[in-house]
Amino acid sequence: MMRYLHFQSSLREYINGLIAEKRAVGYKYVTSAWTLYKFDQFCVSQHYAETVITRDLAYAWIKRRPNEALATQQNRAGVLRQLALYMTRLGLQSYVLPPKILPRKQHYQPYIFSDTEIAAILSKVDACHYCSQVPLRHLIMPLLFRLLYGCGLRLSEALNLRLHEVDLKNGVLSINDAKFNKDRLVPVSTLCLAHCRSYAQTVHPMSDGQAYFFPSPNGGPITIGNIYKNYRRFLWQAGISHGGWGKGPRLHDMRHTHCVHCLRRWVLEGADLAACLPVLKTYMGHHSFQDTAHYLRLTAELYPDITAKTERAFGDIIPILEGGSHETD
Repeated sequence: MMRYLHFQSSLREYINGLIAEKRAVGYKYVTSAWTLYKFDQFCVSQHYAETVITRDLAYAWIKRRPNEALATQQNRAGVLRQLALYMTRLGLQSYVLPPKILPRKQHYQPYIFSDTEIAAILSKVDACHYCSQVPLRHLIMPLLFRLLYGCGLRLSEALNLRLHEVDLKNGVLSINDAKFNKDRLVPVSTLCLAHCRSYAQTVHPMSDGQAYFFPSPNGGPITIGNIYKNYRRFLWQAGISHGGWGKGPRLHDMRHTHCVHCLRRWVLEGADLAACLPVLKTYMGHHSFQDTAHYLRLTAELYPDITAKTERAFGDIIPILEGGSHETD
């Protein structure tokens, strides 16, 4: 997405400085850099000539726009606050937005698919037919959705996979530079590995290791928009209602479902959750143990018959869900 960004406003020196600082300490800082570019354009459009951030500028920038999601508005405010804090560290008297100036967004309650619903979705995915505009669609969708559910991958992690990151001999995916700049190894099931091998033989007989595992016709990865459009169609064909964009069931709920179904199986098998939960945290690439522990409560709420077992194992650390999971992507 990112080409070289040329900043033109009176604050360009400090915008470039903040981006350089963030990247120097290891952040990719791509999306936020794009937000700063939009802020720079906003300053130019307002003929802003000050070399500090004033209160009026800050509030003009964070004013909610028509049809704008609260999360987008919060992101714009957060990035501006980072810039102001950077400038104050340099000794400049810039206005810093208060950390809780905007209302908190309501957490999304994950939709956990039932076993029957997962089976219905995969049945419709397997029936996906050839499309001349996306000629590999009928081959990509069956494997992609199995990785999303069977391995709990984030969609971006699956789409960014390169051929050399899929170990077709040992059945391990190398997820590199994912969320929070984390790398991890994700083993796949024997059945899923068989799907991967068959797919690779058909789609990548002559590809080099840098080719995207799920390619689009132009050589890049198949797009998120294409996946989402097909996902909506699969849900409709499977008889699962959808509330519209952002209202779910979201595609990311395949990942949530993977976590809950894993925990349910371990509880029913009598596994040692104290040993299993750290494994799940690492497998999923969660930032903190709390992110993983939230699924314990969700599992217990969805399957009351195993609540007692879950409480005995982790009754003192299971958090109370306040509207949904912490993880959003």
